[in-house]
Amino acid sequence: MKFAHIADVHLGSWREPKLRELNTRAFVEAVSRCLSNSVDFVLLAGDLFNTSIPPIESLKLAVIELKRLKDAGIPVYTIAGSHDFSPSGKTMLEVLEEAELLRNACKGEVEGGKLKLHFTTDKKTGAKITGMIGKKGMLEKRYYEDLLHTNLEQETGFKIFMFHTALSELKPEDMEQMEAAPLSLLPRGFDYYAGGHVHIVKEASMADHKNIVYPGPTFPNSFTELEKLGCGGFYIYDDGKLSHERIDLCPVLTISIDCRHKTPQQATEAILDEMRKKNMKDAIVLLRLSGKLETGKTSEIDMNRVIELMHERGTYFVMKNTSKLVSKKFEEVKVKADTTEEAERLVVEEHVGQVKSLELTPEAEKALVHQLMTVLDKEKGEGEKQSDYEARIIAEMEKIF
Repeated sequence: MKFAHIADVHLGSWREPKLRELNTRAFVEAVSRCLSNSVDFVLLAGDLFNTSIPPIESLKLAVIELKRLKDAGIPVYTIAGSHDFSPSGKTMLEVLEEAELLRNACKGEVEGGKLKLHFTTDKKTGAKITGMIGKKGMLEKRYYEDLLHTNLEQETGFKIFMFHTALSELKPEDMEQMEAAPLSLLPRGFDYYAGGHVHIVKEASMADHKNIVYPGPTFPNSFTELEKLGCGGFYIYDDGKLSHERIDLCPVLTISIDCRHKTPQQATEAILDEMRKKNMKDAIVLLRLSGKLETGKTSEIDMNRVIELMHERGTYFVMKNTSKLVSKKFEEVKVKADTTEEAERLVVEEHVGQVKSLELTPEAEKALVHQLMTVLDKEKGEGEKQSDYEARIIAEMEKIF
């Protein structure tokens, strides 16, 4: 048995056209490798799209690539992730399933107050696949708490459980603030646990749970991820053997400058000196500046000159991070974060409990805020009337309340 395990594609995630193109190319490359490796099937463990109603370009690309797999006789099994899940239950994943381009592996019913999941059997291999959706703010945790394990654990044969959740036992130290669930919430005795949501590359086996795998994103989704991962990838399982397939589309270079005791002019020269040591052709350059300037303002560092010279040397794209760079005139920053999601989470945590009339626990209030933000962040669909868009948002808000 041979299958591919892909997660966190996030089609449509990057705003910058050049990075969005790499994100797209990474998914195309992943599909091409699935075809060249002649896998029996593909697992998509959540977040194929960055939103539940993606832009037309992202949807078109997904259809093209999924059709390549279908035409080759390779079925795709998926679950909704925290980004492409919708509280209303209306997502493009349903459309793709109706078109028979993929199959939703999260199927079940409520029985005696418990959630009873059903298996989907792959016709060619006989593998039995099931799984659980992912939701923003770890809201899927209550589903796991109500999950009936007996039928899942008693089932015989080769079993795969797909999940889109952070697990406490596998969570890296630098993600200690991320909400997570204990491994014990997952049913025991499966042959493979196909994870998503946490953008790390990790595989582990424990007493009752073997082959727990996070493949990482097909392309990094933030400055920090580019810095840590360098590239995206996915896993291939081949008769018990696991291999990680790296998707290297272009080199990623990091230039870190400590600006302590420097003037803006000296900081600029330090960046240029570091640039001269590196081959930047066709590379993504990550410029991280930190520390407190001796004099002047952070805006006086000549970034225009730096970026212009980088492009002259053939750089593909330049990203800068100045979240830890301050001047003497401005030192206090209450919330520092490398990603928008992290900033939002920190702001919510800082202000939780201020609205006493809600009579909610801090955890429930945070969950409510995250749900509302998810709905209010949705954009109007291509060709969607303003009145229909407003009605859709209001309906989803009412459902939450």
